[in-house]
Amino acid sequence: MYLKRKAYGMLMAWKEKQGHATLEVSGARQVGKTYIVNRFADEQYKRKIYINLLDLSGELFLEQYRELWQEMKAGKKYENPVHELITRYQPDFEDSRETIIIIDEIQESADIYNRIREFTRSLKSDFIITGSYLGRILHKEFKYSSGDLDYLEIHTLGFEEFLVALDRFDLYEGMSLYGDSGKEVYRELGALYDDYCRIGGYPGVVLKYLEKASMQECQAELLKIIRLFSNESRRYFEDISEDAVYDNIFVSVARVLAKEKKGFAEDSFSEELQSIVVRDYSSNISKASVNRAIDWLYSSGIIGFAGKLTECSILDYKAKARCYFMDVGLAYYFLTKTGCPASVRTGIVNENFVYLDLRRRLAHPSEIALETPAFATLGSGEIDFFVKSLRSEKTYAVEVKAGKNSGSTATEALERKKVDCILYTKGDTSGGIKENIITIPIFGVAKFDF
Repeated sequence: MYLKRKAYGMLMAWKEKQGHATLEVSGARQVGKTYIVNRFADEQYKRKIYINLLDLSGELFLEQYRELWQEMKAGKKYENPVHELITRYQPDFEDSRETIIIIDEIQESADIYNRIREFTRSLKSDFIITGSYLGRILHKEFKYSSGDLDYLEIHTLGFEEFLVALDRFDLYEGMSLYGDSGKEVYRELGALYDDYCRIGGYPGVVLKYLEKASMQECQAELLKIIRLFSNESRRYFEDISEDAVYDNIFVSVARVLAKEKKGFAEDSFSEELQSIVVRDYSSNISKASVNRAIDWLYSSGIIGFAGKLTECSILDYKAKARCYFMDVGLAYYFLTKTGCPASVRTGIVNENFVYLDLRRRLAHPSEIALETPAFATLGSGEIDFFVKSLRSEKTYAVEVKAGKNSGSTATEALERKKVDCILYTKGDTSGGIKENIITIPIFGVAKFDF
């Protein structure tokens, strides 16, 4: 079964852009990078060369590379070494715009990654490199060729893509954010949103759901993905203390998410996480090891950071003040594993959902300000997210509510003119507007224009 992804349109836009460079497609494990890139290549090019550096094709390619390198090192000259390399690997290689060369699992070879500039400049053919960040962030051999790369990051399926897979996107697209649709529309979409929050957007899990599998089976599929990522990651950890951190880091992140609503004992996500890991698992784990594990999960696309604005001041920004999972299914699973009460879990997963939508709006061309989504403080209170629109210049206090409650801190921020509007994203509403207070169903947040 084929899952239609927004990334396909982005691949098309890259192909059609004049003078495009090699495209680096990145993302976490199991988000569908290899599948969508190969489908795109098969449908949009006459010829495809696919090399996976983790299987036999990669071994053969690297063997040809090493032989050519030794020959050139010994003094042999080639007019176009890159063309020679590809031809040795694929004798019928035809260098043209109708040919695409895909090198998958690029993180497995710094030598090949560092030659990307030469690939781009030496051939007419298009190049795509794919892979996760596993390994690359830890090894200095990898260099950055930002001037010769275009970038595309692929995530798990968003709620809109989930609805497309279910053939219910038309219902969503026609839904009013402000209560003008029938009650059955909000009821059906709300039920699908609840399912989405429980399983998340990893393609393998969504496919299980489409096969009418039970929630238990869907979450078992998610657990397989988590174990795969964990097992692959362990080979990059060099000492047992770091391995111990990694074994428990997912659940510890979930505990921080559940705890932080009551306020951090420390004014730092990493310090709070370290205190939990040290208390619950080992007193021998250093802050450096915890920070290394956090950076690892962030670079691998498993977690994302939110900033903090003190007193709703967009100029008083502190990075990495909060952390969220990059898939709501992961958040739901690990919050459940911690024993988090259902009401608390629902609120956190909803907030994680809105975080992911705001993070998407930061991608080029950005819709909103700041480096990451950010929450804000005002006196002793807190606003879930502070948003400044780059189009209208308006500021919003975004409050995520599971039921019909309102946020007193957001109201105070509006009264004190710290924000221009309040946006309530709620689980139990059909939406509405009253002056500069806007309420929308949480599952429709992607439809809202800041």
